[in-house]
Amino acid sequence: METNIKIADYEEKLKKIDEMLEKYKGQKGALLQALQEAQGIMGYLPLDVQKKVAESLNVTLSEVYSTITFYSFFNLKPRGKYQIRVCLGTACYVKGANKVLERFEQELGIKVGDTTDDIKFSLDACRCVGACGLAPTVIINEDVYGRLTPDKVPEILKKYE
Repeated sequence: METNIKIADYEEKLKKIDEMLEKYKGQKGALLQALQEAQGIMGYLPLDVQKKVAESLNVTLSEVYSTITFYSFFNLKPRGKYQIRVCLGTACYVKGANKVLERFEQELGIKVGDTTDDIKFSLDACRCVGACGLAPTVIINEDVYGRLTPDKVPEILKKYE
């Protein structure tokens, strides 16, 4: 039953994307805006959404894909409810951010760039979040955690269960 609900939800989102794309049909230079809106509706940009955008804007699928992969704010995979970003800037790295990142990978059972099967957590590494005085730093959605050690990771994750 849950699968049917997910399929129905997905189909509903595809319909919303079709409606949104109507306003861009045939417009040159609308690719970025259309992709941003499509991702806002779907949460990411799966292949069928990419095809819809390409067809609607009369551009090639490879142009759509290359645009998505060029800009870091576009996602090809579903993102978790909680997006974890581990800073690997110089200050954080020197103070052990790589070990903190490894612990997140271990606890969540995923690698950087992946999302847990339950779509609860996504894990990413980033460069300098501007909180060098708190190094190593992790941001989960809007929450900032500083001066982390690997042993603090399970405690932090419990806050999001």
